[in-house]
Amino acid sequence: MKQDHAEAVRWYRKAAKQGHAGGQYSLGVASENDQCVKQDRAEAVRWFRKEAEQGDAGGQCNLGVMYENGQGVKLDHAEAVRWFRKAAEQGHAGGQ
Repeated sequence: MKQDHAEAVRWYRKAAKQGHAGGQYSLGVASENDQCVKQDRAEAVRWFRKEAEQGDAGGQCNLGVMYENGQGVKLDHAEAVRWFRKAAEQGHAGGQ
């Protein structure tokens, strides 16, 4: 299959809008890292938050990183720790 970033983002977005944590993660990463879409860290936070609020440990850890570094949100170490703790309690190595 030919690589098509725009098509990938279209499918990620469809999945994310239906509440699929994997789609939300993929859009968050793409938005954070300027992959397939223009870098928009606030958008990355929005998708990571949706994923995190569903109880996904990866999303919780990613959201913690965003707060820890003040990327797309105001720098807030207490909020970062809160999200890292949620991920860690599920055994997520990054949260630990």
